[in-house]
Amino acid sequence: MKRYLVAALATTTLFAAGGAIAAAEATDAKLKSAIAASTRTPANVERDVYRHPYETLSFFGIRPNMTVVELAPGAGWYTEILAPYLRDSGKLIVAGNDLAAPDERERKAAERFMARLNANPVYKKVALGVFSPPRKYEFAPAGSVDMVLTFRNIHNWIPAGPENMKALFASVYTALKPGGVFGVVEHRLPANKTQDDTASSGYMHEKYVIGLAEAAGFKLAAKSEVNANPKDTADHKGGVWALPPTYANKDEDRAKYQAIGESDRMTLRFVKP
Repeated sequence: MKRYLVAALATTTLFAAGGAIAAAEATDAKLKSAIAASTRTPANVERDVYRHPYETLSFFGIRPNMTVVELAPGAGWYTEILAPYLRDSGKLIVAGNDLAAPDERERKAAERFMARLNANPVYKKVALGVFSPPRKYEFAPAGSVDMVLTFRNIHNWIPAGPENMKALFASVYTALKPGGVFGVVEHRLPANKTQDDTASSGYMHEKYVIGLAEAAGFKLAAKSEVNANPKDTADHKGGVWALPPTYANKDEDRAKYQAIGESDRMTLRFVKP
């Protein structure tokens, strides 16, 4: 009787393992499909070689049934991928500029982003939140989110000052469920170079970013070099914006910057205990 029980358990385990593998493969296929979607902007697709969306999102552990917040989506580079990926069984919340902001420029930016979402059915299930540091953080109820993602944004928030940065990171921590993931991609400054108080070059020390997250209660779960670029010396005239796609110096040394490519970036996965 015992032998039959062991055999049955072994068979059940094999089926369970097979189901997990099949589910993982289905997830991979869904993410690949979202990245290959015809709804993406061609100019954004060209940057996949630098931004590695499949490898980056896989490293963060994203799944299609998650509730995910994208902080400060900018023009929506990652939104184009996350929206179709999460549309059927998950939820995407894009948290950015405030439509009711006192600053007209912020309101206009929010209106432009809203118009873009309204123009394409792929975004019809995307929820909107407000992430307007240091003034307002209203993007998700406490403990309701599986994952929060931000891509090359932390350097923009540093000028708000240490106390405002604490509040900003606390808003992310509060929104996440226990075990939830905070995924960060940021321009990386070599440890032997000086980072000023406002991160004016756009580059940041990896240790500094980790310290901000850990001070908020996060635990560093893993690092990835998927977005590393050893060609980037991080000492360009005009900072990181000298590199593609911005080319802030226009034609000055353009060929040199083109050969370097986009910036060297840290990719960090934090977990809320």
